[in-house]
Parts: sequence; C-alpha cells; structure tokens
Amino acid sequence: MTIGEMRHRITIQIVTISNNENGYEVETPEVLKEVWAKVSNLHGKEYFAAKAVQAENTVKITIRYMSGLDQSMQILFQGKTYNITAIDNIKYRNEYIEIQAKEVNSNGQNLT
Repeated sequence: MTIGEMRHRITIQIVTISNNENGYEVETPEVLKEVWAKVSNLHGKEYFAAKAVQAENTVKITIRYMSGLDQSMQILFQGKTYNITAIDNIKYRNEYIEIQAKEVNSNGQNLT
C-alpha cells in the first residue's frame, strides 16, 4: 500500500447511549478521530461473500493502525454512516487496519 492511496477523509465515531427527557434511549455519535483512508467497494470473492448475506452496501476501508478501534464504533464517509462489521490488523504488524463496514440508514438500521 502506498500512502497516496489514502485520499479519502473519514470520521470514526463512538456511539453513546443516553436517556432523553422522556426516558427513551437515544444513540448519540461523538467524533473520536478523523483520519485519511483508502475506501473501496468490495469485489471478487469479498463481494460474493457479502452478497450471500445480503450485505450489498458494504465497503472496505484501510487506515493507518489505530489502537482501541472496535465494532461498536461507526464511520462517517461522504455523508453516509457505516457500522463496522470486521476489523483486521493486517499481518499483526500494527501498521494498517482493514475495516469492513455496512451502510446504515438514518434510523441506524443496516441497509440490504
């Protein structure tokens, strides 16, 4: 991977759950960090594996290594929100992380 491939700006968000004035739980995203990333649609075997589970709006995002990243977080990219479905510390070298994420609608539900 060359650093020039990381030309997209993404925002990593932590989703906190709190109660509103009526006692209902409300999810509130808070910005954790903005980073440069390589963002691409799935293709080949990855695409067909995702398609088998109806995950049509899945993207692959590669960023520099970042500790503490987990699947409870969300990614904001080009005005769309994505739930993290898989995280891979590539070759366990702590250099790059590959993330698979699925687009969600405004209600926080996965798109299929």
